[in-house]
Amino acid sequence: MAKLHSRRLVDFRMGSKLSSAYLSQTVRLWRFLPWIMLGSITWWLGPIQTLAAQALVAAYPDHIRAVTDQAVIWQDGEVMPLDSGHRPTSLASVLDRPNLKDQLALVYPKGRLLTSPARNVDPGRIRYEPFFKKMYGATEDAVRQQLVAVSWLPGSSGQKLLLTRINAVDQRVAMLVQELSLLPDSMQRVVAHPAGSFHWRTIAGTNRMSAHSFGIAIDIDMAYSDYWRWHADKEEAPLAYRNRIPHEVVEMFEKHGFIWGGKWYHYDTMHFEFRPELLTPQ
Repeated sequence: MAKLHSRRLVDFRMGSKLSSAYLSQTVRLWRFLPWIMLGSITWWLGPIQTLAAQALVAAYPDHIRAVTDQAVIWQDGEVMPLDSGHRPTSLASVLDRPNLKDQLALVYPKGRLLTSPARNVDPGRIRYEPFFKKMYGATEDAVRQQLVAVSWLPGSSGQKLLLTRINAVDQRVAMLVQELSLLPDSMQRVVAHPAGSFHWRTIAGTNRMSAHSFGIAIDIDMAYSDYWRWHADKEEAPLAYRNRIPHEVVEMFEKHGFIWGGKWYHYDTMHFEFRPELLTPQ
């Protein structure tokens, strides 16, 4: 009886260790579930025209002629594949080696944010760099040739922001400024002193080009902003969501085609970026 009891105790302990190891492995895999699913989804959608890809035509009619089940057709005839065949298995791999389908796969939640972003879900943060270089310029000089200085809230900071004229981004921002100037002081203060616009550079800690490199992004006042890297060093680190930007400000930007980095799990609440394809009804 004593031997039987001892054997059962060993079996129980072994079972507990196996269960613990299984649970630990499951937790580690769960962190990357959105990216594993993303790889499966983009493979499954390969044979058909996705609504997300078709949104590119609606968002950029002067540049994109059509979208087939395999590629984007630019107005000059260039064919850009939607799928490179790379299957992301982690957040890092999809950020570093995305294709156009990856760029479009996550739905951006337009309007008031009701819940914190789900873990590792950053709609719009995934960028297929050849797409932006084709659209806005492949070099700093090429981008600079299209930049326009736009007056930002002349009654406050009086700064000039450099923004591209491509896709009328400069004109859209000029209209946005008029609307922001009507906000009460309690809201206007968060945008009164922007941290920057055009800057040809890579994203901090990466080799990926920033959206600021193409003259399509604006960072508002850092004093009222929150950025995930101020609280964590690694992409995989768990984050507590932080934000101090009023939703009224965000909705004004969205109205003019800009997405907000505050709707990313890896939040960047000062960051607004012209990405109308993610705001087009799908």
